[in-house]
Amino acid sequence: MKDSQPVFAGIDVGASRTKVVILDREQQIIGRAVVKSGTDFEAASRQCLTLALDMAGRTAGQIAKAMTTGYGRKNVAISQESKTEISCHARGCYYYFPRPISIIDIGGQDNKIIKLDESGKRLSFKMNRKCAAGTGAFLEEMSVRLDIPLEDLDGLARQSLNMVELGSFCTVFSATEVLEKIRQGKKVPDIVKGLFFSVIKRVMEMDSLSEHVVMTGGVVAHNAFLVLMMEEMIGRRILVPEYPQLTGALGAALYAMEKN
Repeated sequence: MKDSQPVFAGIDVGASRTKVVILDREQQIIGRAVVKSGTDFEAASRQCLTLALDMAGRTAGQIAKAMTTGYGRKNVAISQESKTEISCHARGCYYYFPRPISIIDIGGQDNKIIKLDESGKRLSFKMNRKCAAGTGAFLEEMSVRLDIPLEDLDGLARQSLNMVELGSFCTVFSATEVLEKIRQGKKVPDIVKGLFFSVIKRVMEMDSLSEHVVMTGGVVAHNAFLVLMMEEMIGRRILVPEYPQLTGALGAALYAMEKN
């Protein structure tokens, strides 16, 4: 028997993946899902919402309010309102870590650095949208060039004994450089670790970081070794939410509850 209590939905329609979080009245995550966004954002959001509601044991009729965010936030019929992805990522991260933080979000198409004060108020943000370098799309392209499944990159990077540092940030030029490194006989794990290092360097060039750093996004969710590399780079522990790919959807759901 399904619970009859109302719920709140946050729908994050990203360029690469669509994410949904379902919250109960106690702000507990009772349903969640991730699907590929594809070319039909409305269809992807419906599919993702259905999966999350099934996990929560609820129906669409029990949604008290839905809030959307992300690249395709205007393409979701069920939503009554939308918020920017910057606001929602900030809110989702502050839910887990209520303190002054610098948020590094590595998404499919862009990277963000968001700084919050002790009350969760946004102090600043930077976004990289000039090209796909340093994003999930960059790693996806490199996995194709290397003929390696994307999900295998993390394990390979961990095997590296002599990282190959790449000189180019551009995705197109990096692909050429990677092929040249293979021709030179460089080991694949060392090249993959070099790709991870390129992502980190790109982020580090965007802005300075405060004492407490939070990392989120699909790239972080599926490549935990990248977080370890960043920790080594900055010399301190990095905070990672329970569901790093869902912070935008979580923030949207929290805003939906607040405004209901």
